[in-house]
Amino acid sequence: MEYALIEQQGHVCTITINFPKKLNAVSTAVLTDLGEAFDQVEKMKDVYCVILKGAGEKAFVGGADIKEMSEFGFYEARDYAKFGGAVLEKIHQFRVPVIAAINGYCLGGGVEVALACDMRIAAENAKFAFPEVSLGIMTGTGGSQRLQAIVGEGRARELLLTCDRIGAEEAYRIGLVNKVVPAENLMEEAMVMAEKVAKNGPIAVATMKKAINVASETDYPTSTEHMILSFGSLFTTQDAHDALSAFVNKEKLDHFNNK
Repeated sequence: MEYALIEQQGHVCTITINFPKKLNAVSTAVLTDLGEAFDQVEKMKDVYCVILKGAGEKAFVGGADIKEMSEFGFYEARDYAKFGGAVLEKIHQFRVPVIAAINGYCLGGGVEVALACDMRIAAENAKFAFPEVSLGIMTGTGGSQRLQAIVGEGRARELLLTCDRIGAEEAYRIGLVNKVVPAENLMEEAMVMAEKVAKNGPIAVATMKKAINVASETDYPTSTEHMILSFGSLFTTQDAHDALSAFVNKEKLDHFNNK
């Protein structure tokens, strides 16, 4: 893959969007490689958390590839939105949590990529904006829906309709990102968060992530039923048996079996 790089460190895998000469813009080729990267990591059963970052120091993702988009007609735009949306939904529904490590520009399609992740850490130099309507277009890969769920409808409308650019601290204030750190510490802090996730029961973490997604995407009765069944299913796992027994017996749990 040319536009997505994979590196594993312990139980954490880092996927790098690798198109720095265009600020990691999400072209069709980039989205194709990004989806393939997540397909490959899906097969790596010893990976319990993923960090997603952009190559270089200027941008996480600087937006879509505008040159490519300038040649779209209706059908090309529709197909791009459908394909890109499917790739981001793959990230959103990925079996383990995904942490976006955001440096520099995170614009348009870049914010949509970040919103598909479970958590977001921003460098102090990060800049966020949705410039789509200033270009006569709109978000097309799920950003408007996910943004409302995270920052609320009123603030989402403001960002999407005014194209205002905000910094990392404002992004943190409105809940768009979970944490702001110095740029030089971004990957270190992302790894700390990832390792906190990875040390927990992997089956429980994956089940918890799924339950959160179901709760945000369905009605209360449906999500409650899913929660109850998921809660029960975890008591059939060796992970839960070992951890609960160790707690009761005041023993240290050395590892999870992930059976």
